[in-house]
Amino acid sequence: MRLKKGDYVARKSYGKDIFFIIDRIIKLKNGNSYAVLKGVTIRIEADAPLDDIELIDYKRIKSQERGFEETLEKRINNRHIDYRSYIVKTGKILHLDGDKRYSEKSMKYYKKIGLNSIVKNIPENKQPLMVRALLEKYNPDILIITGHDAMLKKGINYSNIYNYRNSKNFMNTIKEARKWAKSSNKLVIFAGACQSFFEALIEAGADFASSPGRILIDFIDPLVVAEKVAITDRNKFVSSLDIAREIKEGEKGIGGIGAMGKRKKYVTKM
Repeated sequence: MRLKKGDYVARKSYGKDIFFIIDRIIKLKNGNSYAVLKGVTIRIEADAPLDDIELIDYKRIKSQERGFEETLEKRINNRHIDYRSYIVKTGKILHLDGDKRYSEKSMKYYKKIGLNSIVKNIPENKQPLMVRALLEKYNPDILIITGHDAMLKKGINYSNIYNYRNSKNFMNTIKEARKWAKSSNKLVIFAGACQSFFEALIEAGADFASSPGRILIDFIDPLVVAEKVAITDRNKFVSSLDIAREIKEGEKGIGGIGAMGKRKKYVTKM
C-alpha cells in the first residue's frame, strides 16, 4: 500500500512503540524515500525510511486519542476552581505551536478552562521570525514556544545544539522574545518539546523548559505550565517542582528557574 501524508504509522525498527502521523514524504536523488513523522500524542519529530514504517489501524489511533481526550477532561474536571464561573484577570497566554493539530487542541483546552489565550500554529523554523511582532500585537504575560523536537543521535552529543531537531529554533525564539521583555516580571517563557536541549533554552532566557532528562513529553505538558503560571497569584512563586508534580514524567520532563504567577484577581460572577 502506498504511504502518503496524513497516514498514521509506527516504526518497525522501534517495535512500533510510538504512533505517528506522516507530515511529509521526501524523495532522495538516489531514488530512496523517507517520511518525516510527528507524534500523535507526544511532541516528538522523527524520520524513517518508508520500508521501516507500517500503517496503523485507525481504530488503534482513535483509541489512543480517546484516552488522551479523557486525560484532558479529567484534568479539567479535577480543577479546584472553574474560572468560567468568575470574572478572571489571569495571565494572558501567547502560545506558538509548530503542530496544527496540537494548536487546535490547545485552544480548546484553554477555552474550556476559561483562560485568556491566543494560539498560533507557526512552524518551528519560522517562530524566531514572527515572535516579536506577535508579542507587540498581543502583549502577553506568558509565552509558550513549542511544537516537536528530538535528538538526532540519542545518548550522545548532549551539548551540541545541532544534535536536536528544533532546539535551535526554540532557542532563537526565546532570544527574540527577550529583546522585547528582558525578564519574567514582564514575560514568563516556556520553551521546548520532546528531548529538547534544556540547558540551552534556559540559558537563552526561558523560565521553564523541556527536557532535563532528554525524554519524551506529552502534548499537554506545555499547557500545564501556561495554566499554572496564569492562575497563580502574582505574589506567589511557581517553581519547577510545582510543575513537575502535575506532569507524568515529573522533573525529567520539565524544569527551570521558576517565575512569579500572573493572576491579578478574580471576582465571582453575579
